[in-house]
Amino acid sequence: MPRQPLRILISGASIAGPTTAYWLGRHGFAVTVVERMPLARLRTSGHAVDLFGPAMDVAEWMGVLPAVIEARTRTEVVSFQRHDGRGVDIEMRRLVAGISGRHVEVMRGELAAILYAATCRDAQYVFEDSIRTITPEPDGVAVTFERAAADRFDLVIGADGLHSTVRRLVFGPEGRFRRFLGGYLAGVVLPNYLGLDGRMAVWNAPGRLAAIYPVHGTGTARGGFLFRRGAEIPFDHRDVDGQKHVLHQVYGGDGWQVPRLLAEVDAAEDFYFDSISQIVMDSWTKGRVALVGDAGYSPGPAVGGGTSIAMVGAYVLAQELAQASQDYQAGLRAYEDRMSELAAKARSVGPSTMATLIPRTAIQARLTPQLLRLITRMPPRLQRRLSQLQATPAQALDSIQLTRPTG
Repeated sequence: MPRQPLRILISGASIAGPTTAYWLGRHGFAVTVVERMPLARLRTSGHAVDLFGPAMDVAEWMGVLPAVIEARTRTEVVSFQRHDGRGVDIEMRRLVAGISGRHVEVMRGELAAILYAATCRDAQYVFEDSIRTITPEPDGVAVTFERAAADRFDLVIGADGLHSTVRRLVFGPEGRFRRFLGGYLAGVVLPNYLGLDGRMAVWNAPGRLAAIYPVHGTGTARGGFLFRRGAEIPFDHRDVDGQKHVLHQVYGGDGWQVPRLLAEVDAAEDFYFDSISQIVMDSWTKGRVALVGDAGYSPGPAVGGGTSIAMVGAYVLAQELAQASQDYQAGLRAYEDRMSELAAKARSVGPSTMATLIPRTAIQARLTPQLLRLITRMPPRLQRRLSQLQATPAQALDSIQLTRPTG
């Protein structure tokens, strides 16, 4: 009598979760994905994210790369705004060419929707629910949910981000693993009132910046904030009013489009705010539970290429579990072995990226756009040599070699 496929529960339906579900389903596992957000919100949430190198390969092997390229942000120019009203324009294509030969920028919600569409026929999705308890048993894992009936699975995978519920329930409190990098990120959905088309407008000042960029084909835009802090700001990541108050404290005296952005923040229901933090763990597997993506090895939101690393980690995890067949422990060990170097290198990227993105002084705020424009005017080969002097997400991803799936 043939063996029944292993039943695997995945927590999280953003990027790592559906990617893991796709490859596990292809290898014959029975997959359920639980996600606390409603599907409609998941499709529209988030900011622009980047796919580099191996992550592009994973998308291509899934058959979704054409859809991802079609959904790209189409940002062609980054325009740093100056006090005299003129901007320092930088060609995005030329800037990225010095970092990676294969790259696409896409809205996180668009990418999540594409990945969901590629997996929803083969994996069972449960939206607006979350895991309540995880209890190891001799031959499986007993799981209870906030809404659904209790169930039992052979493996549980936490793909539920920086504030992972699975990590908290199985490995311990978040504070044991989260490393603050000294900054904060916020984003808001707003009308494209500036009429931006293929252009991101950026304003910077010592210790902070703000940006507005259009979401192609929607009539909307995203407003973004990045700012430094030497010490963490005490806030509850579920206290939205408190988060909005923090932005007013940091940006309340600034000019440019910042007052309009803050007004949009005050009125917004779709709003994001979080620390720029890493997750650092000695091991992201325990018994029949594994973490993938930001849940296990977040390099830091907006500064470390976490989306690309999540897709690569999901592919590796599914591949190793498939090769190990019923010996899931061997598969999980192999997954950790293959991802450890990439996770370590990705963590080195965040601090240097923060230093480039967020100027510390007024002189840096003035010179950074000029320096970036100068770099984009260099030949790509020279740009790549210069980029090797500073850790980048694409450089970290080069540390892993993926094998093309067969069949």
